[in-house]
Amino acid sequence: MVTVTDLSSEEALADSLRTLKNVAIAAYHLGAHREDDFRHTDLVVVNPAVRPENPFLEIARASGVPVRCEAELFLESCSAHVIGITGTNGKSTTSAMTAAILRAEGRRVHLGGNIGRSLLDQCDQIAAEDWVVLEISSFQLHYLHAGSRFPEVAVVTNFVPNHLDWHGSVADYAADKQRILTCQRDDGLAVLNMFDREVAAGWAPLVRGRLLPPVPLEGLPHLSVVGHHNRINAACAAAAARGIGCREESIREGLLSCPPLPDRLELVAVVEGRKFFNDSASTTPESTIAALEAIPSPLWLLAGGSDKGVDFGAMCEHIAENASGVALYGAVAKALREKITQHRSDFPCTAVTTLDEAVRWCWLHSRSGESIVLSPACASRDQFQNYRARGAHFTGLVRAMAAARAG
Repeated sequence: MVTVTDLSSEEALADSLRTLKNVAIAAYHLGAHREDDFRHTDLVVVNPAVRPENPFLEIARASGVPVRCEAELFLESCSAHVIGITGTNGKSTTSAMTAAILRAEGRRVHLGGNIGRSLLDQCDQIAAEDWVVLEISSFQLHYLHAGSRFPEVAVVTNFVPNHLDWHGSVADYAADKQRILTCQRDDGLAVLNMFDREVAAGWAPLVRGRLLPPVPLEGLPHLSVVGHHNRINAACAAAAARGIGCREESIREGLLSCPPLPDRLELVAVVEGRKFFNDSASTTPESTIAALEAIPSPLWLLAGGSDKGVDFGAMCEHIAENASGVALYGAVAKALREKITQHRSDFPCTAVTTLDEAVRWCWLHSRSGESIVLSPACASRDQFQNYRARGAHFTGLVRAMAAARAG
């Protein structure tokens, strides 16, 4: 018997509830939580985005009720080999590249986790000889118990401060990320991105098993994804594949065949000579800097959203030095405009409320031959359900603009 409880209303959860219409649910308690639901139950399965000090989780723990997340249930139920991929940026791209290489090698692969879909309901279809590539967030790693199963192969793409509104401190965020290494078995394999300053500075001693660095960048083929950061992602994926015995020709074939993922420097359209790029998955300042370095100038930037407690200083300086202009929107817009204009008082920069207004401003200020890039550097939750909804909204705006001008 399963009870579903959520603080959001039935109306707000309409899409999620539709996916459960054929599932036997004992009760829906929506719009509020009930303490008895957390006291008198056998198990609480928590959405990992819920902070661990949530008072209802404290009630469950005080009542002796185990609190677990979906990722732990999957890992304990899955009999296949598991490659777990984490890091602040690049997790999804590295996961997709790793899966593409394994498929080129002829292995049966299942890609899931934080990249977009749970694999828990497919456990009965995943064989022991299969391979699972699992993108794992810091939230999920926090909720995995030390005695539970951890991925046999761990890949860490990089580390910069993020989600400090959830973790509380950089040290706590790092400790949760590092659990993919410290809780791994002694016969495991770890790939650490030694191009990343923070990871290279001190994460290697945490590895309990075999350690591999990324493969040399010069040995990689030409990729369909742009940017130096994506070549590093490919080097990490290739190292993991090498570590489990994949052939060099499979590594090359897999990387060549792996297409760009949605919301990651995705070319949406060219409208009157302007290229529109959707990089909505950029939720950190570092990923926005990577976008500015990947797309040739002249470039007009769309950035903003809600703050996760991170430092925007380096990004604001980079914007002032490398972008043609920026339209900032959402909760952090005014604060970011102030930071950017401190670096360059005459820099073309505006702070508006919505993404729609920001797109219009960039369109009016840009010219044919230039790029307009959505790379927000922030969480989306002030205006959108998630970064995918933000990307879809931006894509819709651009396509509507293209259709209007074509007609």
